[in-house]
Order: sequence, then structure tokens, then C-alpha cells
Amino acid sequence: MPPHNMVILDEEPSDSKYGWTPSERPVQVMFDYGLIPLDKPRGPTSHEVVAWTKKLLGVDKAGHSGTLDPPVSGLLPIGLGQSTRALSLLLLFPKEYRGVMRIHSSVARKQLDSVVKEFTTEIFQRPPQRSSVSRQTRSRTVYEFELTESQGNLCLFRVLCQSGTYIRKLVYDLGEVLGVGATMVELRRTKVGPLTEEKGLVTLHQLNDAMFRLKGGDEGPIRRLVFPIEE
Repeated sequence: MPPHNMVILDEEPSDSKYGWTPSERPVQVMFDYGLIPLDKPRGPTSHEVVAWTKKLLGVDKAGHSGTLDPPVSGLLPIGLGQSTRALSLLLLFPKEYRGVMRIHSSVARKQLDSVVKEFTTEIFQRPPQRSSVSRQTRSRTVYEFELTESQGNLCLFRVLCQSGTYIRKLVYDLGEVLGVGATMVELRRTKVGPLTEEKGLVTLHQLNDAMFRLKGGDEGPIRRLVFPIEE
């Protein structure tokens, strides 16, 4: 017998007249309930990348979760059609970044590690002037902050933090505590909740190639790049 707390549902055969399972939707329906873990290149704004995606796929509606500044690359989740309504859920998850910072003057590694540890906690930030939100001091949590490699005054770092944390400001404040100053040189977002770089990101070039093949009747490539929002 099944456990007393288990609910057993009787499932009737599906009828395609009333819909499809997420993975079996026709491509045009998939474009209205899909999500793309896009690999944003350095240079364009997040808004421009979304506009290019809409043009490539020929869709009327698309949006992204979590703006990346033009010099920043990496994971930019893009929802299509009805999926844009679910993008706000990704703001509940932590985000991971990997980047390079320059310490303006040499400091002992022990001192640097000690200050990094001080910032691995709840911190207070005021958004920069060129931000899209109100410039009021707010708290954010840095769950993990580590230096993975260093050469001279350049340090490779990894940060896992609460959504809405400004990494450039984090690096600047670290430099202020060190007393010598620090600047973020390069940054890449590698994780947004369940979406990770290790699972594979989608480039604009891949989307363009997949749409070219779709016009020739091959749906395989585009189905491997656009995921059902349920997934």
C-alpha cells in the first residue's frame, strides 16, 4: 500500500487539441513559454541584447532578469512571451560572479584575505549614480567571497551574493578598508539560482544559426537552446 500521506492522481490520456506537455509544444508556442540562459557578451547593454533576441526569434515580447552593465559578460536569463511573468522569481535566488580586481598598492596577502572575510556577511551599499534604482543605502548579503588566484596587484575573485548586490561597489569598498584603493577590471556572471554556466549558456550566434536551420525545417537546434519555463 502507498504511504498514508501520498496522493494518487488518475491521469487521463492527453489530447493535443487542448495543449501539449512543455517539451512537446510547437516551436511558436514554445517561443511564448520559453526561457533562454543567454551568454551576454561584453559591450552591449542588457536591453540591446534582449532587443536582438526578439529580432532573431521574431517574437513580440521578451524580457531579462537582472541587468548586466555593458562591460560585464555572462548569464542573462531571457524570458519569452508569457514567461516574462516568472522572471521575478529569479530575484529570490543568489547570484555568482567571477572577476578580476586591481589593488592600487601592494598589500600582504594575509591582510587582503582578512578584509575579504570581513565583507563575507551582511553589508550596506548605496547604489551608484548610474543605477536604475533609488540611491538609498540598503543591506545585501555576501554569502561567499574568495580570492582564487593573484598575480602582482591583480586578483581573480569569486562572489556568491544576494540579488541586487553591486560588485563594482563591493570591490571599491574593499579597497577603502584596505586603505590603498581597488578597482574592478573585469566581471562575469556565472550563476543565477538554478541556472549556471556549467549547465551551458546560449550565445547570440547559436540563436542565429538555430533560426537559420529552423527556416530549413530543422527544429532540433532551437529546441536545444530555448527551455520550457517549467524546467
